[in-house]
Amino acid sequence: MVYLYLLKNISGRYYIGITKLDLNERLKRHNAGDVMSTKPYRPWELFYFEAYDSYKEARVHEKQIKSWKGGNAFKNFLKDINKNN
Repeated sequence: MVYLYLLKNISGRYYIGITKLDLNERLKRHNAGDVMSTKPYRPWELFYFEAYDSYKEARVHEKQIKSWKGGNAFKNFLKDINKNN
């Protein structure tokens, strides 16, 4: 199983990633400062995730979401997540 995940910090910053690791373990690594791109913005919480059968599928959706980041499509994606939770 491969996971696409979104993290959120207390400032409202988001991080989008994919992993084959257990999501709780991956979150621990982000919050421990093991990931350079997220280290300055700790602490993080898991905001959303999706499970995929292949790395390729997860990577395609990760790229799509990252292309939206900061734009209206990303904001609408976040609204949809909040509506469904």
